[in-house]
Amino acid sequence: MAETKTLYLGAYGGSTEKLMMEKILPVWEKANNAKVVYVPGNSTKTLAKLQAQKSNQELDVVFLDDGPMYKAISLGFCADIKDASIFNDVYDIAKMKTEKAVGLGFVVTGLAYDKQVFKAKGWDAPTSWADLADPKYKGKLVVPPVSNTYGLHALVMTARLNGGSETNIQPGFDQMIDKIASNVLVFEPSSGKLSELFQTKEVALASWGSGRMKSLSDTGFPGGFVYPKEGGVALMIATCPVVNSDVPELAQSLIQYLLTADVQKQIAEVKGWGPTNMKTVLPKELGDSIPYGPEKINALQTVDWTVINPVRAKWTKQWSRQVEK
Repeated sequence: MAETKTLYLGAYGGSTEKLMMEKILPVWEKANNAKVVYVPGNSTKTLAKLQAQKSNQELDVVFLDDGPMYKAISLGFCADIKDASIFNDVYDIAKMKTEKAVGLGFVVTGLAYDKQVFKAKGWDAPTSWADLADPKYKGKLVVPPVSNTYGLHALVMTARLNGGSETNIQPGFDQMIDKIASNVLVFEPSSGKLSELFQTKEVALASWGSGRMKSLSDTGFPGGFVYPKEGGVALMIATCPVVNSDVPELAQSLIQYLLTADVQKQIAEVKGWGPTNMKTVLPKELGDSIPYGPEKINALQTVDWTVINPVRAKWTKQWSRQVEK
């Protein structure tokens, strides 16, 4: 009997780890006579691990948010993904303009709000990124800091609304400083804490993720989520095979398996990640609540991480000095 090979997967902990270890990975392990060692960590932690083990990588496959994934690619940590028929079923946007990583799921940064509070105050649902500057939300708004992807997306979309872009971010900062910061109750980076602020009715509106609001709404919270008319921003959960893996074929096989319609459906049901496999079929209620289907996916905005990553530390300093002062 062939020897069982071991693959090290660096991926998110919590509910992602539970889903992967209990439902998704055992099927693949059995089919491939392989054992997965799961190394939990958020994107920052997993990227730091890749950097620390640069000369002798322990990990074979990683999951990272798209921003850190572009950084991992630029630092040379991702190997080429081998072509396979499954990639014909993947949305172009999920191919990330690279041969080295692919999107596993979509979440969207948009406007999350408390339907109950909005109704009580006679407010219509928000419709635009410009609503962050509406003075009626004073003390009821959360915009995460720019060190957090939800905050970074809000800054870029605010810049675009005011004639700027990733390469000309100052119009976004000007609007944040002059109009939006005064509405903000707290620049909260923690999604757990933001969930609490929604539940205690301290906030009614936030720049936040579709998956986060789905999780909160699943607890019975009267949450709403809006794709602003200028577009929600795609935040992709991406995966790549790590360079110099000692099980490169298994790494390719695992990535292909994770993109199959059945696995994508399970991930959508548990995590609220919109499938990147366009052939995945979801029940209507679930499909309505997450980024799903060509119409929603094709309307998503993306940000240029190749521009942002080199200047993000500079933006973070400017944010803490001028916006959160």
